Amino acid sequence: MTVTNNGIQYAVQIITKHFGKPVAKVCETLLKSGPLNLAALIRSTALTPQQVKNSLLILVQHNCVQPFTQESKAGLKVQYIAVYDNILHRLRFAKFLAVVAQQLDDDCKQLLAGLLEHGRLTQQQLMDRANQKSKSNSSQVQNAAQDNFVRLVTARFVERCPAPEPLLEEAPEQERPKKPRTKPAKMVQVSETIEQRVLAAARPMEAIRFLIMTDAETDDPSQKSENNSSSMSVGEKRKFDDLDIGEEHGSNDKEVILWRANFEQFIRCLRHKAYVENVRARHDDETAVKSTAMLKATRTAETKVKTDYSGAYEDEGEGEDGDVPYSVDSKEIIELLQNDEVELIVLKRYGKEAHRIFRLLTNQSNAGQFFETDMISKEAFVDKNEAPNILYKLWKDDYVHMEKLSLTTAKQSQVMVWKVHKPIVWEHVLDEMYHAAYNLVKRYDHEREENKEVTNTPKEKRVGELEKKANRFLGVRKIMALSLMKLDDALMLFHDF
Repeated sequence: MTVTNNGIQYAVQIITKHFGKPVAKVCETLLKSGPLNLAALIRSTALTPQQVKNSLLILVQHNCVQPFTQESKAGLKVQYIAVYDNILHRLRFAKFLAVVAQQLDDDCKQLLAGLLEHGRLTQQQLMDRANQKSKSNSSQVQNAAQDNFVRLVTARFVERCPAPEPLLEEAPEQERPKKPRTKPAKMVQVSETIEQRVLAAARPMEAIRFLIMTDAETDDPSQKSENNSSSMSVGEKRKFDDLDIGEEHGSNDKEVILWRANFEQFIRCLRHKAYVENVRARHDDETAVKSTAMLKATRTAETKVKTDYSGAYEDEGEGEDGDVPYSVDSKEIIELLQNDEVELIVLKRYGKEAHRIFRLLTNQSNAGQFFETDMISKEAFVDKNEAPNILYKLWKDDYVHMEKLSLTTAKQSQVMVWKVHKPIVWEHVLDEMYHAAYNLVKRYDHEREENKEVTNTPKEKRVGELEKKANRFLGVRKIMALSLMKLDDALMLFHDF
């Protein structure tokens, strides 16, 4: 789905909250304009060259911007592109940590927390951070940290960072139809966006993406001492001295291996969780357990997997022992979850009768069938006089599509027919979610600013009216955090899954 203005506004708000306004200005410019080189960014943002460079360093370090090299008339030119999904992932770090704690343990969770905080680190910096957190430099702590790092990489929760400036080849030309068509053409495969092409070019080959070098990260002794000297102190952000943004950008030391969280794997785990919860709700715990096992066994092929009760994989039909095979159709499950989410929105916003009408039209959307108003009234059990008003409200808010058909009879008349265009409605719903998330975070920031006096006062000194304000703010903050988490679950359902 395309990124809307509300989606960009939400992403910029996240960056502003985490890194400040100058960094957010650079990010916003890239999100709205697409790829730009350094000179164009400086002109577009009206910031100083140093401000733009520092902002890019931060955004690259935290995986929110990807540099790449592209050929132009002036030769090879380094450009920068915002990675929209990675920006949204910044509000999901708590979910990612929960996944690691559940699948591995709290020690791995703590190691990952450092990587999420700093964006990109070397293996040595991760080990040093673990030592500082434990306030010990013993070999036992070092070995435990090394083991936990290996476990994170093996589980694909951590991966090598992408290439600093991959060369982007020209996109293949799209084949155009030879003759104009009078009938609507069938949907063609959507071509890759430039962001997708850049990320694909930057991604390390699978053979080395999760490869751990157990010895030193470089054979150059001088580089070893440099790496060790750059180890962080407690609470210190990773420095950017090894990055040089200008006409050439990237690490001067090509041997240093940087690691980052693998957001792709975390989204896969959260998607699997959504599958299993849906299966449990619609069937039972036993089926949910089997679905979990199937999804774990088929990491790279999630579209459709079948198994029988015994856990052996089967084709369609009964197995030799008469067991009936089960299947996990990820596409169908996601569609069911999306239908449920949108129907719930319609129910809460427009009422039960509108919900029945919308469900009727949604169920027929794949067949491309239009319904007349009277037919909708009859099929959805809605009063004949109320149905047109409800349909008009849904149409006005872009939840249904309406067309007027002229009927040639003894008396010329028009009839209105209705349907749901799911891709259009789903994109509209996603845009509304972005807007709601933006407003929720903005409201939270407002509440925090209004209660500065409370938060800056030590707990033991909060008495009387100050204590009441503190309790109210803590309650509001909890409600808003839970609301944002649920809203983000819905966002992932329509954007990431």
